[in-house]
Amino acid sequence: MSAGLFGLLDDVAVLARLAAASVDDIGAAAGRATAKAAGVVIDDTAVTPQYVTGISPERELPIIKRIAIGSLRNKLLFILPAALLLSQFLPWLLTPILMLGATYLCYEGAEKVWGRIRGHDHSAVPAAMAGEDAEKKMAAGAIRTDFILSAEIMVIALNEVADEAFLPRLIILVVVALVITAAVYGVVAAIVKMDDIGLNLARRSSGFARKIGRGLVAGMPKLLAALSLIGTVAMLWVGGHILLVGTDELGWHTPYGWVHHVEEAVHHAVSGVGAVLAWLVNTAASAVIGLVVGAIVVAIVSVLPFGPKKHHEAEAHDTQA
Repeated sequence: MSAGLFGLLDDVAVLARLAAASVDDIGAAAGRATAKAAGVVIDDTAVTPQYVTGISPERELPIIKRIAIGSLRNKLLFILPAALLLSQFLPWLLTPILMLGATYLCYEGAEKVWGRIRGHDHSAVPAAMAGEDAEKKMAAGAIRTDFILSAEIMVIALNEVADEAFLPRLIILVVVALVITAAVYGVVAAIVKMDDIGLNLARRSSGFARKIGRGLVAGMPKLLAALSLIGTVAMLWVGGHILLVGTDELGWHTPYGWVHHVEEAVHHAVSGVGAVLAWLVNTAASAVIGLVVGAIVVAIVSVLPFGPKKHHEAEAHDTQA
């Protein structure tokens, strides 16, 4: 009896070690998948604060919560099942879908660049209106924008763990969805409340606290502007890199081969910082590709009858009416 008991305990210990190893593997894979999607995450974090501009401070966090729940619903109820079905039955479609999403990212990035050049950017509509209907409309718009970015995040993550079995792949993607949503909207909440924290500190009796508070209030517009710029660059870089790798996987090796050749040359030519410079070469080339592709799409969309120009004209007409 005791021998059987010890044998059972030994089997349980072995199973526990295997389960722990599996958890470690899933955690590591989830970490890799999340890191791969970092560029799109940066853009998602940079875009969202613009949607609560003009909202009263007490409504900012509830609206961010509403958008975060919508984002999680996008990922878990719509994007994740579709992505898993594709990876299970039509895995060859993942690369074209990634490239389609990358083209959209390039378009968004190029449109923002064009907006900056022209002196006005329609990438996000500030929610300066008050009232529940306006909040719902603004949140719905933010959730629609998030859907595109979330889809790209999840497909990038899925592509990173496509070789895993179905159940580990499912667990990894759920972890990625939860972690990324919590991270993005946690940072967004901190950003949008930072000016309120600054105002509170600026009213304190302590001179040091007042100095910190004034610095936070003065620095928030600069931080938001920097985030917007980082988000634009991230979209062009990530979109261009996905297109660069995707064309290589689909059989057109010239663009990726040229960039890789220059990257390798820089890596071996400069000692010490060659790896960093090689990464910068790849990043710069990807961003240029993203900008060129995005500019072409912007030019095409601008002449369409349902393009953004017509949309903004309709918005202006509704506002005047």
